[in-house]
Amino acid sequence: MLNLRTETPACWLKQVSANLEELLIDHAHCEKKAAGVAMNLLFAYVDRVELVRAMSAIVQEELSHFHLVLDLLERRGIRFRKIPPSRYGERLRALCNKQEPLRAVDRLLTAALIEARSCERFGLLRDHLADVELAAFFGDLFESEARHHSTYVRLAKLFVPEERVEARLAELAVEEGRIIESGENLSRMHS
Repeated sequence: MLNLRTETPACWLKQVSANLEELLIDHAHCEKKAAGVAMNLLFAYVDRVELVRAMSAIVQEELSHFHLVLDLLERRGIRFRKIPPSRYGERLRALCNKQEPLRAVDRLLTAALIEARSCERFGLLRDHLADVELAAFFGDLFESEARHHSTYVRLAKLFVPEERVEARLAELAVEEGRIIESGENLSRMHS
């Protein structure tokens, strides 16, 4: 369903569980970035009405999630602030083709893989965090991440035939798995 080729290493859950404050701050930044990615796609491919409608809905939902995380931070007395991001997104974006229409396909599929990884990790947090409020919070976001993943994959098929999308998704998923396996020593959603 999620097209991931590699499971999250067990050490990730231990790493982020030991620093939930930083994970929550990073999560807020991730929601903000996800809205920005969708907005950029909306502007880049304005002639694709189906994509524009889907991206505008995702922008709204991601900004809503951003506000939910900000509210959670505030309730817990955690100051939202700038923190160094992981290199995950940067490394995925570096894999994207530079020429259209393959650039559009890669941008959509990398967004799909990011959403898939978020979905997988929200499930891990839901199932393993001792903090009941946070476990429920991440569980509530699980379904929307899966839906966003499917939407991005579906929209890539507006640009090239389905078999090319599926082949490219498989290639990118292998590379995404390598990025995940290399890990980073940060308490981030995608470290």
